[in-house]
Amino acid sequence: MEGTAKDLILALEGLEREKNIRREDILKTIEDALVSALRKNLGKTAQISAKIDVEQGSVKAFQTLNVVDFVTNPETEIDVQGAKKYLKNPKTGDVATLTLEVEDFSRIAAQIAKQVLIQKVRGIERDNFYKEFKPREGEVITGSVRRFSDRDIIVDLGKIEAILPYCEQIRKERYTTGSRVKAIIAKVLNQNDLANIGDDPTLGRYKSAAFRMDKGQRGPYVILSRANGKFLEELFKVEVPEINEGIVEIKKIERDPGFRAKVMVSSIDNKIDPIGTCVGMRGIRIRAVMNELSGERIDLINYSDDISTVLMNAIAPAKANFVKIDSVADKKATIIVPDDQLAIAIGKDWQNIKLACRLTGWELDVKSESQKAKAEKAATDAIQDLFAGVEGIGPKMAEVLQKSGFTSVEQLAAATPEHLSTVQGIGEKTAAKIIEGAKKFVASQSEQPQEAADDQENA
Repeated sequence: MEGTAKDLILALEGLEREKNIRREDILKTIEDALVSALRKNLGKTAQISAKIDVEQGSVKAFQTLNVVDFVTNPETEIDVQGAKKYLKNPKTGDVATLTLEVEDFSRIAAQIAKQVLIQKVRGIERDNFYKEFKPREGEVITGSVRRFSDRDIIVDLGKIEAILPYCEQIRKERYTTGSRVKAIIAKVLNQNDLANIGDDPTLGRYKSAAFRMDKGQRGPYVILSRANGKFLEELFKVEVPEINEGIVEIKKIERDPGFRAKVMVSSIDNKIDPIGTCVGMRGIRIRAVMNELSGERIDLINYSDDISTVLMNAIAPAKANFVKIDSVADKKATIIVPDDQLAIAIGKDWQNIKLACRLTGWELDVKSESQKAKAEKAATDAIQDLFAGVEGIGPKMAEVLQKSGFTSVEQLAAATPEHLSTVQGIGEKTAAKIIEGAKKFVASQSEQPQEAADDQENA
């Protein structure tokens, strides 16, 4: 048995080196496996312990039995006569310890011990992989394509296989077995993490990808990504030393992976241009990042404390004339651009303006100068037509009132003759007549809904 035990110790040392599993954990696992296998022969309730002595190179197992007058459970009890083999002058209440011969294991018991050992070693190995890779979330790593699981890609990282889900891939990229893949470790999950994902849609997609690739692996699941903003940020850190040094800061990133990205940057040093720094001499820095992302176009946006400036910058590469803030509370704004910049500002399939909205957190509407002028003319014509329907106001007078800043009949009705007569071309008598006509118009408008309601009741 000593030779076998020594071989076992050598095997343990090999496991410790190759699997990075502590010897103490392996010894405990084997001891538990021996106990489990012995119970197959001696009974489920038998009190069994096992001990591996590394220095002596021996494996020993023991069974404890309670000394009783009458045996009711032979798995845990022994009578006084039988206990004399193990104790001097045994009596009821004593405990007898039997040394078991490990060599006497049956073939089935030995096989069970082996299976338990394999399972436990795999469990320890899974825990160690999880502890190793969990702190590496956010790290860029390179692996090779091992195989495909539906549309997901299984990537060989050497020690473990990782998953590049379809939702985290750049759509236009195509891979073959053995291809090199650079990606960021987006998430590391174990079985408990998967069970407690909740309603998070992103983690839900990761869970689906893990279930598709799992062939009894049971984790840990290293989820890779080439599509999230953090991957683009890490690529910039490699190419732009000023970002690593904290001189240039990436404020926010929004991407349509493989097609376009918007990166908002700022600098703590007024002498350093953050956009020029990221672009590099003759575009060498940003080109290196774009090449890694299959030609994804990157718009660098200069950050500003002035929200109007940020909104105008966000629609790059289009040039904006000005921004009209429609509602600060609702974060709504309209950006006016030259006619030849409208298509660029919107982008193909509204891609550019959608990314700008996501980057700023504002709901943006883009209009050309022509569209703005047309909308203003339509609004002006509507006001003049409304005024023309008031008694005492002709078309020319309606135009004068509109240009003077009046936008509704209610405004006219509430005005005083003294105030209205300050408008060029309107005297006090004309002003009084216009105000009287406006009051009649307002009164007639308020009576119409009541008449309609009465007619409905009579019907």
